[in-house]
Amino acid sequence: MSHRPAHRARYRRILRFASLQLVQVWWFELFLPRIGLAAVAERTRTDRMRRIAERFHVLAVELGGLMIKVGQFMSSRLDVLPPEITNELAGLQDEVPAVPFADIKALAEAELGVSLDRAFAWVDETALAAASLGQVHRARLSELDAADTGLEDVVVKVQRPGIDGVVAVDLAALRKVAGWLRRVRIVSDRVDAPALVEEFAHTCMEEIDYLHEAANAERFGENFAGDPRVSTPEVVWERTTRRVLTLEDVTAIKINDTAALRAAGIDPAKVADTFAEVMFAQVFTHSFFHADPHPGNIFVTPGGDGWRLTFVDFGMMGAVPEGLRSGLRAVVIAVAARDGRKLVDAAQEVGVLLPSGDTKEFEKALTALFARFGGMGFAELSRVDPREFRDFAHEFGDTVRALPFQLPEGMLLLFRAVALTSGMCSGLNPAFNVWDAVEPYAAQLLRDESGNTVKAFAEQAWQTAAVTARLPGRIDAVITEIEDGTLTFDTSRLERRLDSLVRIGVRVISAVLFAGLVVGGALLIAPVPALGIVLLAASVVPLAHAVFGGVGRR
Repeated sequence: MSHRPAHRARYRRILRFASLQLVQVWWFELFLPRIGLAAVAERTRTDRMRRIAERFHVLAVELGGLMIKVGQFMSSRLDVLPPEITNELAGLQDEVPAVPFADIKALAEAELGVSLDRAFAWVDETALAAASLGQVHRARLSELDAADTGLEDVVVKVQRPGIDGVVAVDLAALRKVAGWLRRVRIVSDRVDAPALVEEFAHTCMEEIDYLHEAANAERFGENFAGDPRVSTPEVVWERTTRRVLTLEDVTAIKINDTAALRAAGIDPAKVADTFAEVMFAQVFTHSFFHADPHPGNIFVTPGGDGWRLTFVDFGMMGAVPEGLRSGLRAVVIAVAARDGRKLVDAAQEVGVLLPSGDTKEFEKALTALFARFGGMGFAELSRVDPREFRDFAHEFGDTVRALPFQLPEGMLLLFRAVALTSGMCSGLNPAFNVWDAVEPYAAQLLRDESGNTVKAFAEQAWQTAAVTARLPGRIDAVITEIEDGTLTFDTSRLERRLDSLVRIGVRVISAVLFAGLVVGGALLIAPVPALGIVLLAASVVPLAHAVFGGVGRR
């Protein structure tokens, strides 16, 4: 941590705030229940949580830096924080006073290695947007750069001077607080605080590296190359460094400006449908998605005979790695089979549930959920009274917060993206149904899973067939040795070999049974989805035996 006085004061202020809140939590949640006053703690909990969030809101706005990001991060942690805190922090905006242009100019020139007068033909000294980590100015490329890039109008994003030191101080303070929390059992049993801080630190370090953001923008653009629905700004690499990012100016109609959309002859309902399609394509097709799709980051750009969606700000992106994708398949299959136990197992596979904790209540809540809504298709679910969902969500939320339940970063960003997408689309079209948008991808996920399972079975079946094919020759050799009188017996090895042959035979039977269930399920998934899903889910049992039946035995 830097030893500058301002940094030391900032560090101490963050720790002082955290320590005061921890003392209050200790008093009400640990001490009072021990002396028989648990009712007092219970009665005051809602107001206390709200006041803590309000005080942090004030602190974040005053300090800026990562503290605003911390508030935004916590507002999305519905898995580990009560709604009194998340609701209060949801309105925390990353808007702070702009840095004087002279300071921005000095940093940009030091980064680019040339004066702004040479780098750009013109730079607007009034910030287009100012945030806690950086700010944006409109500019125009020099004639030489314009000729090379084919661009003229650009936006230049410049880090706030000294932000590296502020980030280092804030992360040091957060790590210290996480160490404290790890020693508080009521916290450590429910959430891995140090892991949360490291997850947050990783996201923030990527966000302040503009070379990383530029690479994200190019990757996103490549994923949608040739797709007329989507466009992205071009990166001006000649004027981009780790602290300065220059992009094509693609400012157009904000996606939530319904009046401007209608004035341009664009139907907001169609924008909602297209936006949902594009967002789910990012998640399920490309496994790389924009994790912050709020109205300021998406424009609707009229052009030619139609319009397209233009995405900006690629500092916060999410990926769906194969491990998480496999876990999500297990989640989808468990939900499709309406099996609470399998869904708990899938949650543990994804990494949602920490190793400690009793999952019986979680399984009970899921069973109740499936009993009420499990027999419904997407269309039927869309017609359920929202109050029923709210009642179940309230009960389910209490259960989740009582468990060692923590969303991995990839899944948290995914949920954030889906939630923002649903909210945006509902604002554009009140009749929008997110179920209709996600149903094709959920069905594809099931088809992909059955395909992967069949492939795995085929590989195992081939290996089993190869072993089986060699058996006659080996048995013949044994018989020859017996006839010649040269066979010697090691009964322990023979017993193990016979046991192995028996197990191979049983596993072959399991493999055949699995194949029958998978083929039957695949054939029935379209005409009779419920039965098809049941057969596919049931096939997991013989598959597990066929593949793992010999594991751990010698």
